[in-house]
Amino acid sequence: MSVFHAVGRRKKAVARVRLVPGEGNIVINRRDIDDYFGLETLKMTVRQPLNLTNVSGFDVLVNVHGGGLTGQAGAIRHGISRALCKANPELRGSLKKAGFLTRDPRMKERKKYGLKGARRAPQFSKR
Repeated sequence: MSVFHAVGRRKKAVARVRLVPGEGNIVINRRDIDDYFGLETLKMTVRQPLNLTNVSGFDVLVNVHGGGLTGQAGAIRHGISRALCKANPELRGSLKKAGFLTRDPRMKERKKYGLKGARRAPQFSKR
């Protein structure tokens, strides 16, 4: 077995993922997944591709930056899915069907001049 690299992205978050032969530990920014993510839903999001494909025997090492915790969890899921495709191309169909290989393109809309936010206009008054 060798090492598989992939990059996952969601919103502003970027996750660099490595799959290394091991016993199934997930380490994010040199911290265990339980230390990094407080919410159980975020941990579940990260583990979804591994649970779907029933892959074991890999440690997941992640460097992630940018965005918030939910965006980072989505970026890690994307990165793990892409790395699993490199490790075993036959898993691609099931991962794609689950939507884990799709890059979430939604971004924050920029603020425009003359407005208070992206679309919020100043309050209107007749007099």
